[in-house]
Amino acid sequence: MSQPPVTRSIPLSEEHRWRAYWVCVAVAALTILDLSKVNVGLPSIEDAFDATSTELQLIVAGYVLTFGLTLVPAGRIGDQRSRKTLFVVGLSLFTLTSLVAALAPNATVLLVARLLQGVAAGIQMPQVLGIIQELFHGKERGKAFGLFGATIGLATAFGPTLGGLMIAIGGPTDGWRGIFWINVPLALIAIALAIWLLPVTRRPSDKPLSLDPVGLLLFGVTVVALMWPFLLTTGSPDDDPARWWVLVVFVLALTAFVAWERRYAASGRHPLVPLGLFGVSSFRNGISLASVYFAAMPSMFLLTTLYLQHGLGLEAVFAGMVGIGFALLSALSSWIGGNLVNRLGRPLVVWGLVLLLVGIGLLVLAALATPPAMTPWAMAGAMVIGGAGGGLVVSPNQTLTLMDIPVKQGGLAGSVGQLGQRIGTAIGTAVTLSLFYSTIYRESEGQPDLAVYHDAYGVGMLAVAVFVAIAFAIGVADLGARRRERRPLGEPPTEADDA
Repeated sequence: MSQPPVTRSIPLSEEHRWRAYWVCVAVAALTILDLSKVNVGLPSIEDAFDATSTELQLIVAGYVLTFGLTLVPAGRIGDQRSRKTLFVVGLSLFTLTSLVAALAPNATVLLVARLLQGVAAGIQMPQVLGIIQELFHGKERGKAFGLFGATIGLATAFGPTLGGLMIAIGGPTDGWRGIFWINVPLALIAIALAIWLLPVTRRPSDKPLSLDPVGLLLFGVTVVALMWPFLLTTGSPDDDPARWWVLVVFVLALTAFVAWERRYAASGRHPLVPLGLFGVSSFRNGISLASVYFAAMPSMFLLTTLYLQHGLGLEAVFAGMVGIGFALLSALSSWIGGNLVNRLGRPLVVWGLVLLLVGIGLLVLAALATPPAMTPWAMAGAMVIGGAGGGLVVSPNQTLTLMDIPVKQGGLAGSVGQLGQRIGTAIGTAVTLSLFYSTIYRESEGQPDLAVYHDAYGVGMLAVAVFVAIAFAIGVADLGARRRERRPLGEPPTEADDA
């Protein structure tokens, strides 16, 4: 029987450790739910505020963007100070911003609330990962991340169903407000449980914080510059072609960011993104794969719910239910993958991506080739196959990504990983929604029929498939690198490996 880990401050009993774990997982699920359940509310928000496609994209992508930008500074503060305190602060802000979003009188207030809600999520998520990383070791960590991945998979896929249910209860005009109202009691319960059950796992450091504000600013400019042209792409003849010149700003900002981070690290301080972590091949490949994967998956759910609601006229609650099969199968396969990853390693992730690509292909085929009355059922079946593959990607890849990272850097490394995922989601959402809405505008001039929605969905899902294919290529490359190294799974790389 494994012994409970001894933290830097207190020994934890087995029971206490798992109670803390489930509080962390529940809060992570709550923040991810707010990413996916808002998707199904976009048509209602559009009708309520006469919102533009750019505003709708920002309501989704803005949350993810501020989520991502907050992760690394919050992870570093949690590593050096108190993860429990940051956890409660993030949850409290999340509760307040959910209340503001639920009461928003216009699209501008809703957008600001979503941006601040993303900051709140970014404060609490790295504390979740840091605590899990510290509580579990070896094979147990794989199992813990397996359950974590299963819960996140359920939250991602059940989010649209929950959002649709809130709209059904509250009505088509104000039902979207229930999507945010439901956060308030859930977050208050989570705050009480966190104060009661979360242990103090680290003694605060007496060293001054080094948060690299210049690096954070440059990184923010880099990401926004990459997203900006897509956010302003509507397909209208009024779209300004000059918006693509912003990509020049992206290249310059990225170059400046990398140069600054290297200089900042050379001065002995702690940069926003510790580039040295990317010298560990398992971490580098795992982060890259997860970033591209998360550019695809939330976009897949978003495009599917928009197609079902706008194209087929399906009610929000039923559009959300199409993803239930994905949720159940991804939870099951995530748990299985968490238990098998220490034995099978990267091939498990590669085969998961193959299954996911098959599911995406069947999803598009169902949308284009089946009678409208049968389409939701056919798409639900395709989601089952995609879910079986998706569950084999998230939690095994999380374990493989962090397995060679020292525990003391767990919060920071986990934050960098989450940063990649959130930025990937923000960029993927901006790209796929711009393709979807611009196709509708270009082909219909404001009066789309089902054929137009077929084209819009197909074009958007093609981008999703490209993202997953890139993730597959990264997985195959990592598999080949491991075989060339012939290094046992979980054994830290040597200096020669990193060179």
